Amino acid sequence: MKTFPQIDSLRTDHFSHYLRLVRADRPIGIYLLLWPTLWALWLAGEGHPVWWIVLIFILGTVLMRSAGCAVNDYADRHFDGKVERTRQRPLATGAILPGEALGVFIVLCLLSFGLVLLLDWRTILLAFVAVALAAIYPFTKRYTHLPQLVLGAAFAWAIPMAFSALQSDLSILAWMLFIAAMIWTVMYDTLYAMVDREDDLKIGIKSTAILFGAYDRLIIGLLQLAVLGLLWLIGDMAMRGVIYQSGLLIGAALFAYQQYLIRERQRDACFKAFLSNNLFGFIVFIALFFDFLAYPAATGA
Repeated sequence: MKTFPQIDSLRTDHFSHYLRLVRADRPIGIYLLLWPTLWALWLAGEGHPVWWIVLIFILGTVLMRSAGCAVNDYADRHFDGKVERTRQRPLATGAILPGEALGVFIVLCLLSFGLVLLLDWRTILLAFVAVALAAIYPFTKRYTHLPQLVLGAAFAWAIPMAFSALQSDLSILAWMLFIAAMIWTVMYDTLYAMVDREDDLKIGIKSTAILFGAYDRLIIGLLQLAVLGLLWLIGDMAMRGVIYQSGLLIGAALFAYQQYLIRERQRDACFKAFLSNNLFGFIVFIALFFDFLAYPAATGA
């Protein structure tokens, strides 16, 4: 049987471009979307969430984050080539066509929706909001300095979905956690936007980093305090114990370290501060996980 090495090589290269389109080589976005989802699942499941539902949400997180990257690059295809950090993205270089990126977005959304169909009808309805937020976010950078707020809603929307799937109800605890996760996303994505601030100013892209200006560190600090305060209150309402509280104290120390990193607003330092939020999300989840083991919900903290 005849083989065509050049054709095989082209197919392999094109597949690698698809992987780069959905950031398979940079899973940080998956982690940042996953941690608040796991917070919600453990709180809604009172430390014992249904495992097949946990699996659905984990797979859905991977699919929707990948879909979000594809539609984001489609929306930014005329801008990414002018930004230092993004100029080598597949759409910016022409390695992938705009229609292909849209196709990837649609296919991944359909796969994710297929998973949601295994859940109750309320969660299915909430999933439509998740897709809408993922599709809208990339275009908000043209019209508002608060695209991070839309991203926050998109990244936190798995929280009401998790509570709906496990409790068939959306309690005040669910919405408080949603707000905490949304504020956290605004905070860390502002750090991310600080990396591109100079480039964004030149090409007309809007962000909270530009909006906050010289007050960026102060506002980031206030957002960090708001996240910690809400998570502490949520823990109190859920009758969590000292393990969870200790996790928040460690998280507070990490937030202080982020402030140290961004003191001179250097690109690499701001990016490092952004990446460290993966550790924050992990710490909160691990603290919550072991706190439920030590203090089962039935008996309280």
